[in-house]
Amino acid sequence: MAGRYGCLSRAQLSVEYLHTNSTTHEFLFGALAELLDNSRDAQAKRCSVYTVRDDTLRAGRILCFLDDGEGMDPDEAADIIKFGNSSKRAAENNLIGQYGNGLKSGSMRIGKDLILFTKRGSTMTCLFMSRSFHEKERLKEVIVPLPSWDANTKRPLVRTPAEEERRQLEIDIILKHSPFRTERDLLDQFSAINTPSGTLVMIYNLRLLDSGQPELDLTSCPTDIRLSDDGDDMERLPLEKKSFRSYSSILYCNPRMKIYIQGCRVISRRLQQCLYKPRAYNFSSKRFKTRSEQDAARAEQQAKLAEEKARELEEAARVAVAQMGLVVTASKEARAAVRQAQTIAADARSEANLLSKIVQSKQKALKHPKTLTFTFGFNLNSRGQDGMFVYNCSRLIKMYERTGVQLDGSNRCQGVVGIVDIPYVVLEPTHNKQDFADAKEYRHLLKAMGEHLFQYWKDTGIESQGVDKFWESFGYAPGMRWDLPASDDPKFIRKRAMQLLSEVQCEKCLKWRTIPFSVKNIGKDFPPDWTCSMNTDPARNNCAVSEQKLNIPTGTLHKTTKSDAEKKANLVEQMEKQQKKLEELEKRTRPVMPELPARSPVRPTTSSREALAAAVSSKETGSPFSHVAASLAIVKQQTKRKSKPLKRRLIEEEEEEEEEEEDNDEKEMEEVPASPSPSKKVRAEAQTTKEDTSRSRRKSGRPRKNHCPSTDSDRDEKESEGSVNGDISSATPYSVGTRVDALRNGTWLAGRVTKVDSHRVCVKFDHQRSDRNDKWYPYATSDLKLQQKVPLHPYCTSDCFDHLSVFGVCAHDSIFQTAHQQRRPQPRLVFWSRSSTQMTVQL
Repeated sequence: MAGRYGCLSRAQLSVEYLHTNSTTHEFLFGALAELLDNSRDAQAKRCSVYTVRDDTLRAGRILCFLDDGEGMDPDEAADIIKFGNSSKRAAENNLIGQYGNGLKSGSMRIGKDLILFTKRGSTMTCLFMSRSFHEKERLKEVIVPLPSWDANTKRPLVRTPAEEERRQLEIDIILKHSPFRTERDLLDQFSAINTPSGTLVMIYNLRLLDSGQPELDLTSCPTDIRLSDDGDDMERLPLEKKSFRSYSSILYCNPRMKIYIQGCRVISRRLQQCLYKPRAYNFSSKRFKTRSEQDAARAEQQAKLAEEKARELEEAARVAVAQMGLVVTASKEARAAVRQAQTIAADARSEANLLSKIVQSKQKALKHPKTLTFTFGFNLNSRGQDGMFVYNCSRLIKMYERTGVQLDGSNRCQGVVGIVDIPYVVLEPTHNKQDFADAKEYRHLLKAMGEHLFQYWKDTGIESQGVDKFWESFGYAPGMRWDLPASDDPKFIRKRAMQLLSEVQCEKCLKWRTIPFSVKNIGKDFPPDWTCSMNTDPARNNCAVSEQKLNIPTGTLHKTTKSDAEKKANLVEQMEKQQKKLEELEKRTRPVMPELPARSPVRPTTSSREALAAAVSSKETGSPFSHVAASLAIVKQQTKRKSKPLKRRLIEEEEEEEEEEEDNDEKEMEEVPASPSPSKKVRAEAQTTKEDTSRSRRKSGRPRKNHCPSTDSDRDEKESEGSVNGDISSATPYSVGTRVDALRNGTWLAGRVTKVDSHRVCVKFDHQRSDRNDKWYPYATSDLKLQQKVPLHPYCTSDCFDHLSVFGVCAHDSIFQTAHQQRRPQPRLVFWSRSSTQMTVQL
C-alpha cells in the first residue's frame, strides 16, 4: 500500500504548529499537570518537580520533571514525535492520556525548548525538541534529534556507518542548542534516574510576561511554584488557581503517586473526606451516549475489516486445498503450506468473531443508562470556595464550577462543594483537559448536579435552623463578606476540626489512613515521611492491613411533579415573556422612513376608491392576484385626472369624501342589531353636529393639512361617534367596525369588531373568517386593544391605506427622495399581504 501511494504528496508539520498547539492551555498549571499525567500513566510511584539554575537561559531556570515510571525504549520514544498518536486510547482503560499530545503542548506552553532523557531496560534515549534551534537555523519543518545509548556500556546504539553519521549529526545539534556542551554532560543526566526505569523532562527558555518577568514564579517561595502577579487582583482567587502545590494536592480524585515540589512532598487530599456532612447521590441517565456511540462505530469498523480479512484468508486456504487435490503426489512442503494457510484463516475467523461479539456488546450498552455518583458537603474552613469539582478518570477537569441555586445570588447552597468522577465512556475531555468535548452533555451534567445539590440542601435542614446561625456557629460573623476567612478563635478552630476527618497517606504503601481525633493534632501538619507504623489506631498501624473504605451516607433525589395547572401557568408565563421580547424586537427593527419636505399629496377621487373596491371584490371571488388588479386600477384612475388647480381639486375631493362618510354612517346605523337604542334627541343632536361641521368646512374652502388620509381605525372612531349601541357610554373606544388586536391562544391577532354588547364586544379575526371562530371580550381586559396606526409616508394616498386595510402593510423605499428632487411623484409602492406574499407595484 505504501508503494502504491509513495509518489503522492504528504502533509507536513510546520514548526509554527509547536507554538499554535501550545496555546490550547489557557490555564498554565494545566500545562504542568500534563507532565504529571504522563508520569501517573507510566505507573510512577514518585514524581519530582524542581528547578535548576542557569543564568545563560531566559528566566534563568530549567524546570525539571523526574519520575520512576516505566520509561521508554527508542521505538516508544520515537512515537512522541507523532502528534495525535497514542497507545493509551481505549475505552476500557482508566489512563488519563488519550490524544498523544500532552507532552508537546504542555512543554511548549511552559517554555520554548524541551530535552527528554528516558531509560528502560538496557537502553537510554535522549529526545530534543527545540523551537530555538528551528528559529536560529530558519527551518520550516520540525526536526527532532533522537540519539540512543546502551545503558550498561554507555556506547551508541548504531549498526552501520550511515547510522553513526546520523547519530553524530544529532549530537552536534543538541550540544549546540542545549545547555550541555559535551556528550559526557548528556550522559550524566541519566544518572538522575536512579531507578531501573524512568524519565526526566527538562524545559528551559521559559515564557515571559509582557512586563519581562517569567510567567512562573520560581523564586519567591522555596517550596512552591506560583503564578506571577501580572497586575490583576489575585487575592480573591482560590489558592488552587495560583499555587501549583495546592493545585496538585487535589489534582487526582484518588491520589496514588507521591508528588514532590522543590524537594518538599505535596500533602495530597481526598476532597470527599474534607467535607462536613458529606452525602452521596446516584444519578442515572441515557443522555451520555456520544462517546459510547463513537466507540461502537469504531469497533464496528474494526469488525468489518476483520471479517473481510478472514474471508480473504479462508478463500486463499480453499484455493490452496483445491490446488493440492489436483496433484497426485503432493510434496511435504505443499501440505505444510496448506495447513499453515488453514491455521491463519482459522485465527482470522476467531478474531473476527471476537470483534463481532464486542460490537454487539457495545451496541447493547448504548441502551443502558450511565450511572454517576455525586458527593456533596460543606466546606467549613473556607465557605467562599464552593462549587462543583468535576473529575475525569480521577483527573481534575473543572473546579469551583457553580450550578443550580448557587447562581441565583441567595445564600442557599452557598459553601457547598460537589464532587463527581466521570469515566471516559460517559464524557470525553478536550485536548487540554480543562473542559469537555461535548458541551451539551456537560450542561446536562451540571443541570443534574444542580438538582441534586438542592436536594442535599433540603436534606441537611440548614435552612430551617437558619443559614446565618449555622455559619455563625463555626466562626463566621453574620453579615460579613462571604469570601472572608473564618475566625481564628481557638474554640472555633477546635469545633471545625472536630467535625472533619483527619486523613494521611502512608509513605511506603500509599494507603490512606484515618487518624482518630485528638486535641494535639489540631492545626498539626503530619510529616511527609509518615508511615502506617506511626498510626495511633492499633487496627490500622500496619501496611499489610487493607485500606479503610469511605463510609458516606447516601441520599435520594425526590422530584416534585407539577400539576396541569402549574404547567399551564408556567407555559403562559413563558409565552408572555417571549411575546414581550418579540414586541421589543419589532420596535427595534421597525424601519424608520426618512423625513421629506412637506408636500401636498395627490389624493384619489371617489372613482379610484370604487376601482379599488371592485378589485377587492374580485379578490374575494378567488383570484390569487386580485390585489395586483386593485393596484393597477388605482394607477389607471390617477393617470386620467385633469390638471386642475391644486386648491380647487382638494376642495372637491374633500366634499366628496364628507358625503361618502355621511352615507357610510347612515348605512352602519341601519345595520346595527336590535338593542336598546338611544333616544331620538341624542341621535339628532349628533347628526346635526356632524352636518354643521361638514358644512362649515365646505364654506371655508380650506383644504386639509398635508398629511396621509385617515386610517381605517380613524374612520372607525368617527363611526363610533355617530352611533351609540345600547347603553354603552360614549367613552367606550370600541364600536362595530373598529380595528383591534386581540390575544387568542397566547398570540396577538388582528381583527374587527362585529358586535357590541353592554359590557363586551365580539371580534372577528382576519385569518379566521368563520363565525364559529369569533370571540367575545369584555371592555376591561388587557387581551384587547385598538390597532396601532401604521405611520405612512407623506406621499401615501388613501389608495395605499386601502391596501393597508386589506393586505396589511404599506411602505415606501428611498425612491421618494429622488422623486421629490425631480418635482414629480414617482413613488414605488411595496405591499406585503398577511399571507406573507410580497408584491411590488411601480407607479
